[in-house]
Amino acid sequence: MPFIPHTEDEIQEMLAAIGVQEINSLFDEIPAALRAKGLEKVPPGMSEMDVSRLMRERAAEDQRALCFAGAGAYEHHIPAAVWELTTRGEFYSAYTPYQAEASQGTLQLLYEYQSMMAKLTGMDVSNASLYDGASSLAEAVLMAVRANRKSKSKRILMPRTVHPHYRAVAHTIVHHQGITFEELDYDREGGHIDVNSLPAEPGEFTALVIPQPNFFGALEDVDALTSWAHQHNALVIAVVNPMSLAILKPPGQWGDIGADIVCGDGQPLGAPLSSGGPYFGIMCCRQDYVRQMPGRIIGRTTDLDGKQGFALTLQAREQHIRRSKATSNICTNQGLLVTAATIYMSLMGPRGLQEVARASHANTRKLSEQLAQVAGVSKRFNRPFFHEAVFEFDVPVTDVMHDLSEQGIVGGVSLQDYYPELGNCLLVCATETRTEADIATYVDNVSRIAGSMQASKAQPNIA
Repeated sequence: MPFIPHTEDEIQEMLAAIGVQEINSLFDEIPAALRAKGLEKVPPGMSEMDVSRLMRERAAEDQRALCFAGAGAYEHHIPAAVWELTTRGEFYSAYTPYQAEASQGTLQLLYEYQSMMAKLTGMDVSNASLYDGASSLAEAVLMAVRANRKSKSKRILMPRTVHPHYRAVAHTIVHHQGITFEELDYDREGGHIDVNSLPAEPGEFTALVIPQPNFFGALEDVDALTSWAHQHNALVIAVVNPMSLAILKPPGQWGDIGADIVCGDGQPLGAPLSSGGPYFGIMCCRQDYVRQMPGRIIGRTTDLDGKQGFALTLQAREQHIRRSKATSNICTNQGLLVTAATIYMSLMGPRGLQEVARASHANTRKLSEQLAQVAGVSKRFNRPFFHEAVFEFDVPVTDVMHDLSEQGIVGGVSLQDYYPELGNCLLVCATETRTEADIATYVDNVSRIAGSMQASKAQPNIA
């Protein structure tokens, strides 16, 4: 149904009813210096017909490219039933289920989601999601500062192998609260955190962030890192790709007692690439810290007749308690994406998730082996990986990616903007959706493009 705004007469009638002459008077408590002087970059209004045409033109620009990019957003096969069910009216238009008696279906689905995520991560508790992976890391940092009563330093050890966008967003959210990130550099041979390089006496710090797999696709030595952090009275924040947990050791089993908080992005679980989103954030933790967890948690109970029921519980948000006691100001979440993820995991089951993860790893191994045979291309790091790997080129990577795009291929993610020391390196990903023919097409094009550039570079310049 089209949106029909209030008429000017209706607006004046409402303002008169509350004794106000204009809408701006409702915001007079905001100091004039803080008010926007105008929205200069907002384009002029358009008619419905013009907007429809514009969106069709933009949609047409999203051509179906052969994608070998990852870096936090992955192309997995999504069974048709997932979004057929997710977009049913019961889920598609459902709001926050404050009225339990009218929202048992939504509440049960969210409860099932929490159960699945707790099982997948090996943790005690899951919340009913956050905004995305980057903001979930920021919330995990804030949660660790609240939960770690042994530390007052507000120092967070943040490896450079954590996704650069995650680090940037987390810094933006927490740095005004006196929390500092101290970077841990990575080993240049393995692309991982070298446990032996960590200081024996690091001083007091609140938490260590451990990505698994890390941004380079490499696997970290999570057991040693977790034990090292706990030996120094610090909490462990795990940043994970949930799909990898189908075959990798879950964070709840890292080290002697497991990680303390787990976060990440749920996009691999049934969310399409969709030109960049929306996605949703995951968060799980040990039972000891459940009252410090942000967002919302769904609980299961029984009514007076002994029937099973579900309800919102532990809502430590600013709408429900004093702001000074709230764990976050998260007002909603990506509920629709959580619905898709729950249906996706239900359809796939443990065996299906394992098959997807194994096939993704196998395809990346094939890609890695074939790409390493191309003249002028070499694998950059020697660590085991999940379904991403870094390759170094003898020719400019940006030129290679441009020429690949001309062939309808998204060649990967250039690392030069994030890691200057890896300026001619490309992060490449393959999932279960890539066939042997896809891999051959990619490798053949890279070989042709790189070879042409090498030949051009070797050509003598005759004046």
